[in-house]
Amino acid sequence: MILSRRQFLGTTAAATLAGFATAPAFAAGRTFFGIATGGTGGTYYPLGGMLAQLISNTAELPDTRISATAETGNASVANAQLLGRGEIESAFVAADILDAAFRGVNQFNEGALTNLRAIGALYPETVQLVVRADSGIETFEDLKGKSVSSGSPGSGQWQLLGDLLEAHGMKREDVSEDYSSFAQSVDKIKDGNLAASLITAGLPTSSVTDLANGHDIRIVPLNGPAIAKLQETQPYYANAVIAAGSYKGLDADVETLAVRAIWATHEEVPEEIIYAVTKALYENTETLGKVHPMGKQISLDKALESVSIPVHPGAEKYYAEKGVSK
Repeated sequence: MILSRRQFLGTTAAATLAGFATAPAFAAGRTFFGIATGGTGGTYYPLGGMLAQLISNTAELPDTRISATAETGNASVANAQLLGRGEIESAFVAADILDAAFRGVNQFNEGALTNLRAIGALYPETVQLVVRADSGIETFEDLKGKSVSSGSPGSGQWQLLGDLLEAHGMKREDVSEDYSSFAQSVDKIKDGNLAASLITAGLPTSSVTDLANGHDIRIVPLNGPAIAKLQETQPYYANAVIAAGSYKGLDADVETLAVRAIWATHEEVPEEIIYAVTKALYENTETLGKVHPMGKQISLDKALESVSIPVHPGAEKYYAEKGVSK
């Protein structure tokens, strides 16, 4: 999808073809800037769409305007790989996945993606283990012998499920894994074809809202000694609370985990472009907050929170002007 879009642009600006994989294409005074998001059932997608509009409407360069587009994607691991190959200008990636990609560990043990750079931190993504209220699943251990969706093999969700199983003294063979997207897994829960879905996204998550509006749900707590053990090896996971009322029928707070989402890019994107899009984001957070509640949690003072990889020089320039540092 991304490649075909760029090939089309190349037919109107042939001089840019040679560099389309490593820098935005220029045509008729316009700079094209892509943002890889996630599936339509999560938080990346709606926020990415609004961010693209903000950039297109407000980001300024001396001799060209920026035309940003949000691309649906397969979330953090796939997005990091896109950036590593230089196939898109920016992407949303969970902080733990971005760190693993840059260091070449876990899902990225075939090679570190050292060209990755951070633009800035966005919002905390909350881990939600969602089941129907009548499922009989009240603790993580109750998943034994049940079906659970964790996204595609190798994804961040898939890795998280493995980590949670290990922390609770269980193995992957103890559950029946399903590899559906957020939206697909919710449909299967509705139909009684799936017991649980592990979803990490901003609150409220549209697919979970959809499920709760038609069925009584339970969000299984992720707390206690097993979670403390997980946090020893996965320090990006912070304690979090899903507040009562976040979804229909959720009458009490639920303790769980969260990890911050990061807006990332790669080193070949020009400094002036990243400066412009960074400014567009952090000077328009009120508008993002009107699109999705998680937009309200994006703020300049937390722009470098959970960022463990090098920051792109364009973003660094903007932060220096605003007096923001780690």
